[in-house]
Amino acid sequence: MTPPPDHPAIPSPRVGVLLVNLGTPDAAEPGAVRRYLAEFLSDRRVVEIPPLLWQPILRGVILTTRPKKSAHAYAQVWGEDGSPLAAISAAQARALGDLFGDDVLVDHAMRYGRPAIPDRLAAMKAAGCERILIAPLYPQYCAATTATANDHAFAALATMRWQPAIRTLPPYYDDPGYIAALKDSVEASLAALPFAPQAIVVSFHGMPQRTLDLGDPYHCHCRKTARLLGEALGRDLVTAFQSRFGRAKWLEPATDRVLAGLPGQGITRVAVVAPGFSADCVETLEELAIRGRDTFIGAGGTDFAALPCLNATPGSIEMLHALLRRELAGWVSAS
Repeated sequence: MTPPPDHPAIPSPRVGVLLVNLGTPDAAEPGAVRRYLAEFLSDRRVVEIPPLLWQPILRGVILTTRPKKSAHAYAQVWGEDGSPLAAISAAQARALGDLFGDDVLVDHAMRYGRPAIPDRLAAMKAAGCERILIAPLYPQYCAATTATANDHAFAALATMRWQPAIRTLPPYYDDPGYIAALKDSVEASLAALPFAPQAIVVSFHGMPQRTLDLGDPYHCHCRKTARLLGEALGRDLVTAFQSRFGRAKWLEPATDRVLAGLPGQGITRVAVVAPGFSADCVETLEELAIRGRDTFIGAGGTDFAALPCLNATPGSIEMLHALLRRELAGWVSAS
């Protein structure tokens, strides 16, 4: 059927994949970091304290003092192409788009900051995507990461008159392809080191202990990933949790305390890997690679290495392509 001459343009139907990661400030300076932290720390999924109690604290001491410190951390890892997380996320989307071809439009968005999830969903819908897979790139499910990304996507959909059909990527913490990609990445990184680590510390982003007590599966997912990775590598691993914030009790053991304690146990050569991060970011490049090194060496260690995340390496893209294609079954041809 040929539409009338005055009919609005109709794009060809397509399938979309929206990769989602946490987010990053627009610049490594206090003003941009303050805006980013205000959005991030106002999320009820991230901070579950009632807003009437939390917002005065956030708008007071936290947003007054923390942005300058955080901006210094970001400045140490900021590259010519800006935020490492933003640059790697864009590279992942481009590489996956090349593999999928013209039938699938692959884009990326951030839960906090830019590119924003609502903006990218609207752009994908305008480009003809009648079916969209929302893909939070968090291998281990947590309400403060996976759920809030999906929440934000569905909130954007609630404003659309003509919604696309939606699927969401489930956690893949124990997927054989993910574990195999981690194993290959760790082995390649270890082979390139000038020393042989006596221990490998597997560091996941920390969460308040309260999240576990309330039934969040994150802690169990992290532990299973570490166990499966250790079995694949054929060696014992030390599991820890980084990025503590505030006075509440967090998941333990804490990565900084583990690193500080290892030299006293006779372990002076260490490698750290962060399998919960799909892309290197300030938590891996500054918190682990810089401050983690300082902590370990300051405690008497001699050799330290922070291994890279999967990022946009061929092994990572192949693994993500397989995961996404599985979730697109029935929408995209298996060939």
